[in-house]
Amino acid sequence: MFDKVLVANRGEIAVRIIRTCRDMGLKTVALYEAHDRGSLHVRLADECVELKSSRGYLDGEAVLKVALDVGANAIHPGYGFLAERLDFIAACEDAGIVFIGPPLAVTHSLHDKIDVLNRVRANGYATTNHSFVSFGENDLEALRAEANRMGYPIVIKSCQGGRGRGLKLAVTPDQLDVAVRRAQAEAQIIYGDRRVYVERLIEPSHLIAVQIAGDAAGHLIHLGEREGSLQRGNQKFIEESPAPCLFQAQREQVWQQAIEIARLFNYQSVGTVEFIVDGSGQFFFTEIKPRIQIEHPVTEMVSSIDLVREQIRVAAAEPLSVAQDAIHLRGHAISCRISAEDPLNNFLPTPGHLRRVRLPGGPHVRVDTYVYSGCDVPAEYDPIVAKVCVWGEDRDECVLRLRRALEDFALIGTATNLPVHLRILSDPDFINGDYTTDFFQRLSFDQPPAHAPLRDLAIAAAIAYVRRNLVFQPSLPDRLRTGWHRSSRHLPGV
Repeated sequence: MFDKVLVANRGEIAVRIIRTCRDMGLKTVALYEAHDRGSLHVRLADECVELKSSRGYLDGEAVLKVALDVGANAIHPGYGFLAERLDFIAACEDAGIVFIGPPLAVTHSLHDKIDVLNRVRANGYATTNHSFVSFGENDLEALRAEANRMGYPIVIKSCQGGRGRGLKLAVTPDQLDVAVRRAQAEAQIIYGDRRVYVERLIEPSHLIAVQIAGDAAGHLIHLGEREGSLQRGNQKFIEESPAPCLFQAQREQVWQQAIEIARLFNYQSVGTVEFIVDGSGQFFFTEIKPRIQIEHPVTEMVSSIDLVREQIRVAAAEPLSVAQDAIHLRGHAISCRISAEDPLNNFLPTPGHLRRVRLPGGPHVRVDTYVYSGCDVPAEYDPIVAKVCVWGEDRDECVLRLRRALEDFALIGTATNLPVHLRILSDPDFINGDYTTDFFQRLSFDQPPAHAPLRDLAIAAAIAYVRRNLVFQPSLPDRLRTGWHRSSRHLPGV
């Protein structure tokens, strides 16, 4: 096992990793930039080092140099940043530092999404309808011809990475040029690669991710599935497990397919195999994500297995701590992604100073966050500040508990998307588990608000009005105005 782990990330995922390392008795080193000095992950680690590179967490050379300087023998990249960078993984191996994630050969085999789709399809599994070549900056005519052949609507996707970046939708041909330019520009910024491919949109649909884990000895397990169909801006907004759109027979089918597809690539470490499910219930493989994901706490709550611990064990050449027949998925879990963004201003990020933070608690409520009262939400990163995940014996109990937890959550100082989550939790389609990837497009915010919030707002407004207009005017009681009290103090005859 490792002596010291460098966490090459920030925010809530860095806090999450550091806590598991401490549970395992491993020392940790946190990285931070100047504007992130006050983040909780810096305070929790055994050591902290400032990253002074202009590229920050994306500078693999600077990160590796810090690891060597502090004597770390492993690096955990979290998600994003360096988590899927082939050059960084290779540099770690050359330097004798263990990369906590899939080995270089595995990540390399999954790096090009078109190659992955072709290989899976060649082995008899249904995949999304996609182009068989990628398109660069000067290939717009060829891309347009491919889109016309496939038929609209289509999705333009980056050939690299994940997390919904470099993905744009073109419903009609006149939207294609703008969508392609935006997808390629975003892919270049995030991944350093402008290449994209196109995929026929399946709508309505469900997005299902099967959590898997594998070790070097060839043991491969699944830990159930999550449904991430409720998305905004191509990023998951709410995720839950088990998926309410599946029957048990479908669930077992997608588990089995995920394991078989992962074996095609000799998968090791923690990751997810993702599928699109159409209206008839047919599964279409779409990609494998070779990293820990933002929504992993959902799986941890229904399986009672620490996925970061399994990542670290596999990277240290140890076997998985649990076999498939020992995994018991129990109850229901739902996770909400809480971000500092203004829903009334097109979800514009709202960095700033958090004057007060009150985290929800109670049975089966988990909050992954880096914020606390008096900290700052930096403008330089993704606006996510917390994940609230709750567990219940069944979905109805879970939804009620999540609503209570979000009502308990207070973030004073910046606008957040908490009101949107509460609105979703009161939507009949969500309550019934009847939603697809187009949920946000048909979500209405025009319904009249409930009585209780209006009552509370009226009380708060009345108190604020009274306090603002209160003028202190001291008065003298009538009995003291006659002066008798002064005369009574005179002694007789004086």
